[in-house]
Amino acid sequence: MRYLPHTNSDRQAMLESMGLHEIMDLFTDIPKEFHTKLGSLDLPDALSEAGIVKKFTKAAEKNRHAGNTRCFLGGGTYHHFVPAVVDYVISRGEFLTAYTPYQPEIAQGTLQALFEYQTMIARLTGMEVSNASMYEAATATAEAALMARRVTRKTRTVIAGSVNPRYRTVTENYLSRLEGDYVEVAMGEFGTDLSQVIDAIDETTACVIVQYPDFYGSVYDLAPLREACDAHKCLMVVAFSDVSAFGLIESPGAYGADIAVGSGQALGIPMAFGGPHLGVFACKQKYLRQMPGRVCGLTTDADGKRGFVLTLSTREQHIRREKATSNICTNQGLMCTAASTYMTLMGDAGLETVANHSAAALDLLVSKLPNGVVAADGAHYNETVLTFASQEKRDAFISEARNNDIFAGIPLETIEKGAEQIDGNRHLLVATTEMIEEDDISDYIQAMEVAL
Repeated sequence: MRYLPHTNSDRQAMLESMGLHEIMDLFTDIPKEFHTKLGSLDLPDALSEAGIVKKFTKAAEKNRHAGNTRCFLGGGTYHHFVPAVVDYVISRGEFLTAYTPYQPEIAQGTLQALFEYQTMIARLTGMEVSNASMYEAATATAEAALMARRVTRKTRTVIAGSVNPRYRTVTENYLSRLEGDYVEVAMGEFGTDLSQVIDAIDETTACVIVQYPDFYGSVYDLAPLREACDAHKCLMVVAFSDVSAFGLIESPGAYGADIAVGSGQALGIPMAFGGPHLGVFACKQKYLRQMPGRVCGLTTDADGKRGFVLTLSTREQHIRREKATSNICTNQGLMCTAASTYMTLMGDAGLETVANHSAAALDLLVSKLPNGVVAADGAHYNETVLTFASQEKRDAFISEARNNDIFAGIPLETIEKGAEQIDGNRHLLVATTEMIEEDDISDYIQAMEVAL
């Protein structure tokens, strides 16, 4: 039953206060040819519930998605396998409907899941402590810049142009209302030139933000950056888009990162049209009290039994706003539980297997590229940039691949501002995960050869 509290005289009074005569005056910005009169829609006859389900199921089968299409898309969101047990656990009412664990005596399950998440993320990233957690990678990167300003009491932020463009945009927006310089170091090619980044550091620099592997999948040695940060007394922030990489390559902590931030979407979380995802945030122990978000801890109760508690939560809901480390009011607790379940199920060996398969699939794809298509130079994890002879040939390949149920990749200029300035719109960002098999790569290359 509808509940309409406003009378006709109420509506007329509201219209008069706006200087309008009738309700349709509110829609004058919509061209008249798109207006419809009541009863003028040519709707089909009503169907039974079973008929409606059948009709919409048939229509939905026309959709192409990662579940029924070979997916080579990346750029920060990846098609990894999600074991059935992950969805089972997070669908349980105890986790699905849980709110902030203010009362530990009735929230031990939620607190333990978050505690285990922190432990496993710290191990995976090689860091000493993790929170639980941030919204997603872009805001986590911005919060890392703010944290570095608090720790160093400096105001200059240097960020490599090879960091995910979405992370850069959000970080720039966060810092735009604050004093200090935001310096984005442009990268001339598809990779990270640390010498250019290091040259941008000075004594006023609070932090340097790089991505590893970078936005283009490039893997490189972070040791020179660590030395430069030590020399200028600034923090080294390492971002990442696919945390599964650290099942294979050196972790940020192994390179001495002060803060590691990025996406945890690869850990049992579907692409889901871009979210909800998970923002990972870890740092060195000495910076713990400047870290945003929540930290769960392990303790013993009055009877000596093990228990879990919300140890730190320096957010504006809990303490004076001016003392808060962040204005972010919540976290992705359910996604933390998904990641905890995934990492527990996979273990060290499973994560290493996923990482090895993802990297090997890219190596195989690159090795089979036909003449006229070139992959970016240097070592890469599971993502790279392919360069075609012309935009027409690239777009023809994307179309041919789509006709064969393949999402071929992301035209780089659609996500990276200024990419077209490097040899025009000829570039395709391509990613592989453990979901890509040898047959998929063969079909991918065949579609490429047809288009070329």
